[in-house]
Amino acid sequence: MATCNKRKAVFRHLPRAVAFLMVGAAALAAAQDRPESLLPPGFGQPSAPPSPRPTPRGTATPRVAPGTAPTPVAVPTPARTPADPVGALIESLSTPTPTPTPSPSATIDPHTLAEYELPASARRSLALVGPAGPREGALDQRVFAGADGRVAEALMRRLSAPLPSRWTSILLRRTLAAQMITPRGVNGADFAAERAWLLLRMGEAQVARAVVQSVDVGNYTPKLYQVGMNALLASSDPAGLCPLADGGAAATGLGGYRVAQGMCAALSGEAARGSAIVRQVRRQRIADDFDLKLAEKLMGSSAGGRRAVSLDWTGADRLTVWRFGLATATGLGVPPEYLSYAGPQVRGWLATSPAVAASDRASVIDQAASMGVLSNAALVDFYSALADDDQASRASGAIGNDLRNAYAANDEGQRLSAIRSLWGDGDRTPYGRLILTARAVARLPVVSSDGDSDRLVASMLSAGLDRSAARWRGAVKQGSDAWAMIELSDPDRQGQVGYSQVTAYGGNGDALKQRLFFAGMAGLGRLSQGDTERGAEALDVRIGQRNAWTQALDQAVADEQTGMVVLLCAIGMQTNDWRGVPPQALYRIVQALRSVGLDTDARMIAAEAIARA
Repeated sequence: MATCNKRKAVFRHLPRAVAFLMVGAAALAAAQDRPESLLPPGFGQPSAPPSPRPTPRGTATPRVAPGTAPTPVAVPTPARTPADPVGALIESLSTPTPTPTPSPSATIDPHTLAEYELPASARRSLALVGPAGPREGALDQRVFAGADGRVAEALMRRLSAPLPSRWTSILLRRTLAAQMITPRGVNGADFAAERAWLLLRMGEAQVARAVVQSVDVGNYTPKLYQVGMNALLASSDPAGLCPLADGGAAATGLGGYRVAQGMCAALSGEAARGSAIVRQVRRQRIADDFDLKLAEKLMGSSAGGRRAVSLDWTGADRLTVWRFGLATATGLGVPPEYLSYAGPQVRGWLATSPAVAASDRASVIDQAASMGVLSNAALVDFYSALADDDQASRASGAIGNDLRNAYAANDEGQRLSAIRSLWGDGDRTPYGRLILTARAVARLPVVSSDGDSDRLVASMLSAGLDRSAARWRGAVKQGSDAWAMIELSDPDRQGQVGYSQVTAYGGNGDALKQRLFFAGMAGLGRLSQGDTERGAEALDVRIGQRNAWTQALDQAVADEQTGMVVLLCAIGMQTNDWRGVPPQALYRIVQALRSVGLDTDARMIAAEAIARA
């Protein structure tokens, strides 16, 4: 009974702890609290009312406040149109002969019509939403089971992305993309919108698109319509707006959906109607002329399009998701100077856009891999194809040739030389190049190479090749970065090590790396309690510190709420790079992930800290 009362007390204080956590997260990521619309001026606002015309009876058109972004609270769906009486559908059948005057067409209730368009057996429930399961690498459907969906939405909204950790980003993507049971307190469509909005900020445009499209159009809410437009444009798929255009215009009043109605009319062969809609939008001054010309360019490329539209970026003051989506879809491209001041997530969108030529994606592909958007296999495939691309630059072709030699040269010396060429001569090897060479390094025989061992091990672990890296244990120098990463990542390491192992690592004179190594080892349970306390005091790593974040994380672990644990771990990494992650936060993150069965992710994150700090 005492235990039960204590547990109730913990739950009673959890909202307060989460409230304090929200304040801290907002201070770290204030820009994400109310994210700006990614659409151009006017496109995120209700369109101006057209000239007065009769309004169909029984329809209600909710509006959203100008300039507002999706909110974490559920928005009621538009009111349903009452069904016509049955007699209205059968009275005309009683007339024995045709009459000179046509009978008025009866209005069919949309929900009745849906019975013929999508059978009940094919409809997807809002209780289970998402595109991927464990077979595709996502977490299981109970990832948010038992969690309060409103708290999860608040955490997602306040999370600043991209994250400094590639492996934390990958884990967060696997969580958000899961086909999951909708947590209590939220609408499944609204929860999908928040998931997709966070994925977009992480640079995961294609996954965000898959999430919004895992909800049937008939179940869309105003928030999901708003995020859906952003996701489809960020993934260079403006044609994907067509099933949403009419419903989105009615539910949100956004000018972007009004323009989408015109584009989709042209794409379906009704060029005249599409042009008329765009002319009306231009008269109402809903959007900039450059944005409407982009729409007209897409319409002109359709089968019924009769004129080509030429334009350049001199008429655009900045890059928006509307401009990104239509420019990439029509082959116009995005100038590098516009990418230079856009957020890093846009490089993730560009790297995965199927509408953009490989030669135009080469400049952002490594950064996208470092963010966790692309895997080692995807990176190798990209550069291999680029080597045979006539449009690729000489430098890109050289990378493809070096990559071929890294895998298939006659002897290991030549393969290692090709790997070094891919790494470059700089003081610090770009992390994207370590990812690129991961499997080529894993094919090398184990040799003693003090000069390259740190990069060789970091390269293998960037792709999760932990057992391949562990083979090098006897060939690396004790106390080096390579040795520390193997100690943290070895999946077959049994038991605990002594405190002398911690003091043996000097981090090449970097005190922060030594503290991160200790935090990783302690979080993974590889130090005894006594050695953990001893190291925490000696290195000033306050692993016992208690605050709202640690309390919420501990509660999520106790309740076995894996999704909340992942979100809270990401909240603990609200910084631009690894050197801003406090060692005590790393300790908590690794320990929490291990406690909910994500041991592999915990080991990879701990090793990544040494490689990138």
